[in-house]
Amino acid sequence: MSEPLTLYKLMILYMLKQVKFPLSGSQISEFFLDKEYTTYFTLQQALSELIEAHLIKLETTRNSSRYEITSEGEETLTFFGKKISSAIIDDINEYLKENKVRLRDEVGVLSDYYKSTNQDYIVHCAIREGKTQLLEINLSVPDREQADHMCARWNRESQKIYSFLMQTLMKE
Repeated sequence: MSEPLTLYKLMILYMLKQVKFPLSGSQISEFFLDKEYTTYFTLQQALSELIEAHLIKLETTRNSSRYEITSEGEETLTFFGKKISSAIIDDINEYLKENKVRLRDEVGVLSDYYKSTNQDYIVHCAIREGKTQLLEINLSVPDREQADHMCARWNRESQKIYSFLMQTLMKE
């Protein structure tokens, strides 16, 4: 295993440990590519090897991949985390500090759909905060276009919908 690849893996583990919520593939890529640490393909190799080694787990929805550190990953980071230079740690911490709210909000709103046994589509929408599921809705729609539209709208309107539901259900 090459030394730079090992470093990238440790950096990914460190990022995932610091945020305490899953990060999407594009969020991890954004950091590595903006800071010019490595190429997209090398980063994908590092992510794949971390998954194979069960150091991170991958959750995939229709258009997004979310990565989360496992207990084995945390243990590995405890043993080998000192190999990450303080300059890199500072870069990661600064990126997370500047983007934490945006990163959390981006992965906290989920939407996906699938075809049901009676040939309609089930749209699955959820809001998570960390590992806690705040809201989960499944809606049946007749066609794929409506399912696509609802998923896109959920990503933009979920906070309003959540607020509306809470206010409505909490009324006397």
